[in-house]
Amino acid sequence: MLGLDAERSGSLQRRFPGDPVAAAVLVALVDRAEGLTVLLTQRASQLARHAAQISFPGGRLDDTDADVASAALREAHEEIGLDPARVRVFGYLPDHLVSSGFRVTPVLSLVTPPFELVPNPAEVADVFEVPLSHVFDTRNHQARLRRVGDEDLLLRDISWQDQNIWGATAGMLLTLVRMVQEEQGP
Repeated sequence: MLGLDAERSGSLQRRFPGDPVAAAVLVALVDRAEGLTVLLTQRASQLARHAAQISFPGGRLDDTDADVASAALREAHEEIGLDPARVRVFGYLPDHLVSSGFRVTPVLSLVTPPFELVPNPAEVADVFEVPLSHVFDTRNHQARLRRVGDEDLLLRDISWQDQNIWGATAGMLLTLVRMVQEEQGP
């Protein structure tokens, strides 16, 4: 697991399901005049899993999905009404294994305005955008001690206005930050 030694990583991985469900999320970067933003949702509070959490649009792969990108696009359309014709997929982040039993593939995409979003209230309470520059600014990354099984882990959250982006969503965003910084070099 990212950032952990082999012993701690192995200890934590044993707590995750052996056969995780394949899922995909759309990491949608919106091309705004003032700069790129990241499209996020706040999940509906009545959901059984991850209720009221900040997330990317997405979900489990269906048998009808041609690939993970198709699944992410389908889910984004179902959850927030994002027209797939406005989205250009350009890459992927490494899969993220989450304790709720999913292996999530983040699908990187560029969304070109204008577009209209119509959130499905059964799944999504709110849709908002965070400037990508805010995500890349390490002053907005707060260290939080979280308990996972019998392990205390120092993880990073990203604050945005009155929202706290944490867990897998923060992990995926921070993976993006790390990969871009590594690509740019010192």
